Amino acid sequence: MSDSIDEIEIRKAVKERYSKLANTKSCCGGGEYASRIGYTKEEVSVLPGEVLEVSAGCGNPTAIAGLKAGETVLDLGSGGGIDVFLSARMVGPEGKAIGIDATPEMVWKARKAAKEMGMANVEFRLGEIECMPVESNTIDVVISNCVINLSPDKGKVFREAFRVLKPGGRIAVSDMVLAEEPSADEREKLRLWTSCIGGAIPLQEYIEKMTEAGFTDINIESKHVYTIEELAYMLSEPSGCGCGAPMPVVPGSDGGLSKVASVRITAIKR
Repeated sequence: MSDSIDEIEIRKAVKERYSKLANTKSCCGGGEYASRIGYTKEEVSVLPGEVLEVSAGCGNPTAIAGLKAGETVLDLGSGGGIDVFLSARMVGPEGKAIGIDATPEMVWKARKAAKEMGMANVEFRLGEIECMPVESNTIDVVISNCVINLSPDKGKVFREAFRVLKPGGRIAVSDMVLAEEPSADEREKLRLWTSCIGGAIPLQEYIEKMTEAGFTDINIESKHVYTIEELAYMLSEPSGCGCGAPMPVVPGSDGGLSKVASVRITAIKR
């Protein structure tokens, strides 16, 4: 079945936003932001500034992935490569870390950083996470950082993740969800954002899509419901996944924003 007009427009908008981010040196991210969302000082210190500057995540999936030497890791929506590079260090020279991103500018930037860092066990591929350029049953661990929420077909993303994982493989994601079901009015206001909260769905629905894809042992490692002040920091320049959101986040306002949460979830392919 072909993509609907809405899905095509959503993907186009996401690509345009991240293309702009890739071409803006200090639009968002940076070491301070990375530290706020769960990366250690040691992890931040080994990454080039240009990689940190285009990081638009909401957590650190490598912290919950339990990566082991020799494993093959796949990062969905790898951006500038922050989680790919950290994963590559964890799995060592016998392992491999692969990143997929739909934005050519991000893939180019990540490949350039990999070359400059001399990392031979990383690879960046251009592609959609709904149709991954990866063979079936070849990946030990799938990770993703604030990207699946952007997809107009999250169920397909999880089915693809399940397909590429080896039996016994696992998935570890950091993502944005809604802690509660929003009202129709709140949902419409949330849709106005082209930042990382625009595609967020209720947590229970998110888990159901993982279950329907075949995942078991689904565990919510952590959940944090944001304050309006925290969202203001994340979604506006010069930091965070919003990268200059199209609407101002005013402390004391709501419009459904009080239901936005970040979660870290793990699951297994049996």
